[in-house]
Amino acid sequence: MRETLSPETIAIVKATGPALRRHGVEITTRMYARLFEDASIKDMFDQAAQASGEQPRRLAAAILGFAENVDKLQALDGAIARMVQRHVDTGVQPDHYPKVAAALLPAIREVLGEEVATDEVLAAWAEAYTFLADILIGKEQAAYAEAA
Repeated sequence: MRETLSPETIAIVKATGPALRRHGVEITTRMYARLFEDASIKDMFDQAAQASGEQPRRLAAAILGFAENVDKLQALDGAIARMVQRHVDTGVQPDHYPKVAAALLPAIREVLGEEVATDEVLAAWAEAYTFLADILIGKEQAAYAEAA
């Protein structure tokens, strides 16, 4: 697990904030459509929250918050704690994270286009996502162990 993100990755992720603010819900809606091709993952989600758009809005806000605070992650401690609890409540496991990345990154490119979501931007987001996933996985594993 990395201790920190590179300054280049931080700068790129922060620079995507305005695009995420404008297009985040569209990105997360498309991401969930890809992700839910796996019925076992779809079953983990409250489909009423999907249908109402609540879940895509919540995730879009979380992604935007991450982008805007990627250089000061302590500002996200409360949000991360809530996410960890929700993930533990729904049985999220480490092998789910690559599936989310495989749905999220193409959705970013699809919505923002190749001119904005360049290979460099997607590589930075892949690095940032993996960094955050490692944090979440560590905290979730601790919570699972504590609950056992």
